[in-house]
Amino acid sequence: MLHSTFNTAQNHQINIEILNEINHKPAAQWAPFSKEELKQAIVKCNDSSAPEPDKLSWRHLKIIIKQDECLTNIINVANTCINLGHWPNYFKCLSMIIIPKPNKLSYNHAKMFCPIVLLNTLGKLIEKVIAERIQFMVVNNNFIYPS
Repeated sequence: MLHSTFNTAQNHQINIEILNEINHKPAAQWAPFSKEELKQAIVKCNDSSAPEPDKLSWRHLKIIIKQDECLTNIINVANTCINLGHWPNYFKCLSMIIIPKPNKLSYNHAKMFCPIVLLNTLGKLIEKVIAERIQFMVVNNNFIYPS
């Protein structure tokens, strides 16, 4: 089903002129990540969730970041990703589990399935911190642009 959906969408024409209508704003400055941000983001994560493709569970990561040196190294990785504008392939590795939705008469369409995507835990932690920071900036209209 997924292959069929991709093939259907693959040959559609795309009008990239719509991108010219977007008002461009200068890039916002990004402050380095803090230890407190990472600690706050991981507190909300469920200890009983299944291990991700990297075999690292949230419970294990919570223990790891109690070591100041480990937490500092994770922050260094996150800050380097932002500064270089690069998201390592390691964080993009995933496992997908496709689960059929219950009580369906036919499973001939993609919408009859529920995909579950498991990403590497460390990358998900960094993404959570980024998402929380962006959410804070949006809610507080706190975008800082370089002068």
